Amino acid sequence: MHLHQEHHRLTILRTGFAALLLMVFLGACDASTTTTVAPTQQASLPTQPSTIPELPTQSPPQPTQPSTIPELPTQIPTVFLPPTNTSVPVGHTPLQQGYGAQKGFWQVFFTAPTGSSNRANYVGGIDVQIADAINQVQRTLDIAAFEFNNPVITAAVLAAKQRGVVVRMVVDNVHGLQSNDTTLGQLSVVGIPIVDDDRQALMHNKFMIMDSTTVWTGSYNYTINDTYRNNNNMLSFRSQKLVQDFQNEFNKMFEQKKFGASKPSNTPFVTFNQDGTPIQVLFAPEDRVVAALAVALSGATQSIRFMAFSFTLDDIAGVMQLKAQQGVVITGIFETTGSETKYSELTPLFCSGLAVRQDGNPYVLHHKVFIIDDKTVVAGSFNFSTSARDDNDENMLIITDPDLAAQYIEEFNRRWAEAKQPTKLKCS
Repeated sequence: MHLHQEHHRLTILRTGFAALLLMVFLGACDASTTTTVAPTQQASLPTQPSTIPELPTQSPPQPTQPSTIPELPTQIPTVFLPPTNTSVPVGHTPLQQGYGAQKGFWQVFFTAPTGSSNRANYVGGIDVQIADAINQVQRTLDIAAFEFNNPVITAAVLAAKQRGVVVRMVVDNVHGLQSNDTTLGQLSVVGIPIVDDDRQALMHNKFMIMDSTTVWTGSYNYTINDTYRNNNNMLSFRSQKLVQDFQNEFNKMFEQKKFGASKPSNTPFVTFNQDGTPIQVLFAPEDRVVAALAVALSGATQSIRFMAFSFTLDDIAGVMQLKAQQGVVITGIFETTGSETKYSELTPLFCSGLAVRQDGNPYVLHHKVFIIDDKTVVAGSFNFSTSARDDNDENMLIITDPDLAAQYIEEFNRRWAEAKQPTKLKCS
């Protein structure tokens, strides 16, 4: 079978990064509180896996679906760093196959793939968390989905429609509606309106807006692969300003049928503070996403960590090489597939002496994450590529909260421990 892989344009625009350092970074303010989340049991899964043959696959063979799906024999432990601010505790969310934490207005979840191709083990993942949230929705549910085939999430959306929730969807045409294993047909047949981008570039967002109250976003596609095979992160925010930002982006696509560069750059709240946490919100390609990322990285004084499914931007690699020369410690993990091509930044960074590795997941490291100075997190759907910058519909958040950064550092450490030193690169 083929794993989900995103489409990456193979043309790299060689521009200097200095012109990117023109944007203004973030501010700061107050404090936050603690909540809890209760997981539920996942339903059985269908036979057909996700098939997105964009890049060569490194998957193990896929076995036949068993007639019953037993419980996992053991639970995967949840590990967290202690919060930086001990007066504002970070709550732990126990999961069978994943990691979760929450503080005040945010929650964060990480997948915990074991490398298993046995679908009998695909239970208790972070799909249960988002399905639980959907089950609480009473009025409206807007979904932007690059891919959609997870049965637990599909069942939750169908149940929401049945109890009277107004559900609307924006999807990618090829990887959404035309995918062999999509469950979007089940949603369309019950009257859920679905708008696709109808173009070669990608509607690559993965976000939900629930009851105009909560936004969910991240690298996580609503699929079996991204839940149980690939490394992903998913964020949830209770923030009216974030809701307005993402609603504005959704409406451009669903109501105005605007995608890619045709969308105006009119995000209501590009930078703001939520309960004392500085947040920057950017959407590609209409916003200057790479410029904002370059500014955030150029402000690093101690460390930069990254986990990248695709990293082909010369300008961003140049910023990190400069920061390394200034004494900033750089460590990073590349998804192995595609990382040794001439377009990838793995070879330039490795040959510059930076500590970079290739991931150890037999499937896919799907993160699109930077962690700056142990306090700022860059996350979302945005791959560090020219196609994400120039063509695809994407989102990127820059959030300054040491407690949130601590959760991403813990995920980085898990991935670093299983990553591998590159052995086939040639430095001139």
